[in-house]
Amino acid sequence: MDYQQIIYDIDEGILTITLNRPDKLNAFTGQMMTEMINALDRADADDTVKAIIVTGAGRGFCAGADLSSGASTFDADAGAPKAAQEEKKSIADGGGLLTLRIFDCLKPIISACNGPAVGVGATMQCAMDIRLASTSAKYGFVFSKRGIVPEACSSWFLPRLVGISQALEWTYTGRVFSAEEALEKGLIRSVHEPEDLLPAARKLALEFADQTSSLSIALIRNMMWKMLGADHPVVAHNIDSRGVNAMGKSTDAKEGVASFLEKRPAIFPGKVSAEMPEFFPWWEHREFE
Repeated sequence: MDYQQIIYDIDEGILTITLNRPDKLNAFTGQMMTEMINALDRADADDTVKAIIVTGAGRGFCAGADLSSGASTFDADAGAPKAAQEEKKSIADGGGLLTLRIFDCLKPIISACNGPAVGVGATMQCAMDIRLASTSAKYGFVFSKRGIVPEACSSWFLPRLVGISQALEWTYTGRVFSAEEALEKGLIRSVHEPEDLLPAARKLALEFADQTSSLSIALIRNMMWKMLGADHPVVAHNIDSRGVNAMGKSTDAKEGVASFLEKRPAIFPGKVSAEMPEFFPWWEHREFE
C-alpha cells in the first residue's frame, strides 16, 4: 500500500508509525484507519519488526475525527441515497476496527503522544500496551460535548486502565486534561520533555526487542490482553499450560536455557510469521453484529 496519511519507518527492528496529517493535527479519517490496519498487518508478517511505536507528525498526536464534513460528520446515512442505505452492510465504527486490530497484534505497541490527543486520538491509545507522553500532550474524551458516545472500544479499554469512576468522570465531562493528570490517574506511564519523548519510547522498545523471544512476546501480549475478559483464573491456567507445553519444546526455549547456562547473549530463531504454536489463536474471532 502507498501510504498517504501515515509514515512507516523501521530502524533497528523498531517500527515507528507516524500519523501524518500535520496541517490537520493528524485528524483521523477512513483512509488513515485503513493505512494503520495495513501497517499492523505488515508488521505482524515481518519478523524483523520487534516492537511498534505510534506517534504524530507536527505538534499534535491526533485531533480526533476529521470534522470537515460539518454537522453530518457522524451521520452514516447523511447524503446516501435510500438504496445505498438499504444495502449498507455495516455501520461499524472505524476507530473500533483499528483498536480491534491492535488488540490482536503480535508485536508490543507503545504510544508516544507528542501533543493534543482527543476523541479517537485518545481512545486509540487505550488499546496500546504502554503510553508515554510529552509535556505538551493533552487528552480529551470529548464525546459528550459532540453529542455522541465513546468509540474505538474505549468503553472496554478505558475502565480497565484507570477504573470505572475515573473513566466516567472524563467521559461525562468531556474536558481536556494535561499529561500530568493522565500520569497521576494511571492512563500513561511517564511524561517527557518534547525532545526526549521519542528517544524514551525507542529505549523502551529496544528493551522489549533485546534478547527476547518474539514468539514469547507475541503469546504474552495476547495472553495478558485476552485474560482481562476471563471469568475465572482457570481460563488463564488452561492457556498458560498450553503455552508452557508448546514453547517448552521449541528451539527458542532451548536457546533461552542454553544461553543462560553458557552466560552468553541469546539468539532466538523463532519466527512469529510462521511458528506460532498450534493452539494459537485460542479465542473465537468475533465480528461486529
